[in-house]
Amino acid sequence: MNAHDWSTTEQQIAQAAFKNAYHRETSTLIQDVRAKAGSITRLEDLWRLHDFLSARRHEIDGKYDYSYPSLIFVFAGLLREGWLHLGDLEGLSRDKLAKITALARM
Repeated sequence: MNAHDWSTTEQQIAQAAFKNAYHRETSTLIQDVRAKAGSITRLEDLWRLHDFLSARRHEIDGKYDYSYPSLIFVFAGLLREGWLHLGDLEGLSRDKLAKITALARM
């Protein structure tokens, strides 16, 4: 699916949904890091936090790909993980919603 397969309204909905999911996940990450940082007592704890952050950055950077050919798959993954809600996608075509929900169940 390319950009021309998405109406202007659908593109706006997709951008907002993408930003909302990203915000939800990164806000949760920040809360987790604050909790972990508060419990650092040894140098090993600090390196463990560094490793955790490096892994999460790699995961998040790879997951949030806003390219129209992959957006259906991105939304399905975010829906499955709970960062995106079906209500965030309200206004997309029935075909797109059906594909996203079917892929999210896999």
